Amino acid sequence: MSTLEGIIERIKPLDPSAGEAAQARLDDLTKPLGSLGRLEELARRLAEIRGTAQLAQPLAAVAVFAADHGVAQAGVSPYPAEVTPQMVFNFLAGGAGINVLARHSGAQVRVVDVGVNYDFDDTPGLIKAKVAKGTANLMQEPAMTLEQARQAIAVGSQVAAQLIEEGHDLLIAGDMGIGNTTPCAALTSVLCGQPVAAVTGRGAGLDETGLVQKIKIIEQALALHQPSAERSLEALAAVGGLEIAAICGYILEAAAQGVPVILDGFIAGSGALVASRLCPAVKDYLFAGHCSVEIGHQVQLEALGLEPILNLNLRLGEGTGAALALNVLRAAVAIYNEMATFADAGVTGHQS
Repeated sequence: MSTLEGIIERIKPLDPSAGEAAQARLDDLTKPLGSLGRLEELARRLAEIRGTAQLAQPLAAVAVFAADHGVAQAGVSPYPAEVTPQMVFNFLAGGAGINVLARHSGAQVRVVDVGVNYDFDDTPGLIKAKVAKGTANLMQEPAMTLEQARQAIAVGSQVAAQLIEEGHDLLIAGDMGIGNTTPCAALTSVLCGQPVAAVTGRGAGLDETGLVQKIKIIEQALALHQPSAERSLEALAAVGGLEIAAICGYILEAAAQGVPVILDGFIAGSGALVASRLCPAVKDYLFAGHCSVEIGHQVQLEALGLEPILNLNLRLGEGTGAALALNVLRAAVAIYNEMATFADAGVTGHQS
């Protein structure tokens, strides 16, 4: 098993030459230069990440990391904590939003129990890798120990490595955990240097009173733990979550193996923020699937230097926005491979 430091050492900057070769092909397709906008940009970036101008349709997989949160006891979500394991069963039965969208975009779904407060039986599609039965209540004590945070990062790394070994060459990060927008807002506030109120949203549907209380809870937790952006791993342990840590490890391992990751929303963005603090080169391997309704997500995207592929007012999580964006990425690859060049079509090209 690779250590966190060992994974980070394997992450290399991108070689722009593959992107330049891809751009030359894009410019030779039967269209005005740049007229397919983001599709062209996505194809070029995919070539840079893969290190080749020969693009094939990705074999994609979604890992939904599930965990519970002690802070849910404080009423930061309108849903009870029991919903987390119930939704895991829904994922495994194929009935959740991510299952539907993954089927339609051609991606496999795996569910990872990294910290659910429930003991699952062995079930096809479920990866049992529980670090703890949820985090501690961050209002009163650190959410995790440093060792638990590292263990959860290792879980994410192992899941990514397993999926890549199976032949998947594009990964999607999904999540499930009642109350998880609270630790995400706390982490985003710390890592992006923003006031808590500027990055805290309604999560699964809090009313105005609930939102005000949620902001106070996060402010109290930050005052208690005093996490800093310069010590991102310690901040993750103090106010983060097990699924956030696992997503961090998942992203780091994918980058170490030269595999792109499509991020979903606020939870995946939080894992990406931590990963990018640990290794800034990670950012080059990421696509932002969409921009969530959660107000902190836009702050995250700006910090990561990512432009969302879609903006559909989504806030479900699970990986749903990323699964939708996969269809756009597939369209970019199809254009790249199947559209005729000027020479192929006998069409007069751009006159310089």
